Amino acid sequence: MKKVLALFLASILLLSACSSGSKEKTSGSTKDTNDITVMAWDPNFNIKAMNLAKDAYKSIDPKLNIKIIENAQADIVQKLNTSLSSGTTKGLPNIVLIEDYRAQSFIKAYPDAFYDLSKAFNADDFAQYKLAPTSLNGKHYGIPFDTGVAGLYVRTDYFKQAGYTIDDLKNIDWNKYIEIGKKVKATTGKAMLTLDPKDLGIIRMMIQSSGSWYSKSDGVTPDLAGNAALKEAFKTYKAIVDADIVKPVSDWSQFVAGFNSGAVATVPTGNWITGSIKAEASQSGKWAVAPLPKLSGVASSGNATNLGGSSWYVLNVPGKEKAAEFLAKTFGSNVDFYQTLAKKMGALGTYKPASKGDAYRVSDDFFGGQKVIADFASWTDQIPQVNYGLHTYAIEDILTVSMQDYLKGKDLDKVLEDAQKQAEQQIK
Repeated sequence: MKKVLALFLASILLLSACSSGSKEKTSGSTKDTNDITVMAWDPNFNIKAMNLAKDAYKSIDPKLNIKIIENAQADIVQKLNTSLSSGTTKGLPNIVLIEDYRAQSFIKAYPDAFYDLSKAFNADDFAQYKLAPTSLNGKHYGIPFDTGVAGLYVRTDYFKQAGYTIDDLKNIDWNKYIEIGKKVKATTGKAMLTLDPKDLGIIRMMIQSSGSWYSKSDGVTPDLAGNAALKEAFKTYKAIVDADIVKPVSDWSQFVAGFNSGAVATVPTGNWITGSIKAEASQSGKWAVAPLPKLSGVASSGNATNLGGSSWYVLNVPGKEKAAEFLAKTFGSNVDFYQTLAKKMGALGTYKPASKGDAYRVSDDFFGGQKVIADFASWTDQIPQVNYGLHTYAIEDILTVSMQDYLKGKDLDKVLEDAQKQAEQQIK
């Protein structure tokens, strides 16, 4: 028996010795690899930004090979869930982009699958509202990327016809917006905005402007019935619909066509839409951006909010240290890199020191000479921090139906009470 045990221990030691001297990517160390992979969606924004980061990093580590893989967001979500739930990391990238609304569901369900980036960057250098979705138990698992800071994109020529200037839209509430919208439509015949009944992004913007969300601060408990901001947001949504200032749309292409065709006078959404608005070159000089309206009757509501946004995460797989170092020296700390993003893409990150750079103060002729990046940067600092939690989209699926019930005449308190019950039953 002792002989067998001795042979067994000897074999373990031999295997350990072989392993420590191996160049195979099985030990979790990145010292022996010069290849990392990145997975993200949207070639015109996220992929483009990552390619610029790749170029910027060549002067730091020219030997590091960075392969960028494009996948649709839904496919990335499915791939992560399938792999991580089965306990395997085979085929997963070193770096993955995750939308802020979904982040907590991943890092809470699979905390060991993500590499702790707390020491890789200074969290205090980033917009405060971005840290809640990227962190768990005091550890930072994501390096914040783009801001979804929202604004009210305005066709100034339409508003001029109706007797308004951009100043008339600054720091207003949604009731004033509706009042102005009625006059704009009566004067120009143009709808004020598009709405897709399947997409409650405007509700998300409204409630976050008040520091509220679909769930309580724990990120788990549904907070629908008795949520004053959500109730006011529902009332405001119905008032917008009842005012007959809406152009209905059913998908992304119709949404973009609404403003590119000149059919609507405003676009209340995240700043990532800037590129799509500027794509219609014939409208140059006819646009401006104002702060988003705030909710009426909600004391905590302000004229700054968010829609969308995502952050970069490092998976706990071989190559993690070099992946973390790459992110830290680009998205995590490089002011010059953020100037490049602003100049080449008009992209706005959430790295606060970057806002002091010249690229953030450039006037944009398309927006009548307005310094839109500087304005968005200043609004970013004012966005209330909320915990998006684990179930944003699951709850919103419930509320999408609830909204239609409300629009058809069901009592609002009853609508939200029923939604609360349904959410509590479905989300355990």
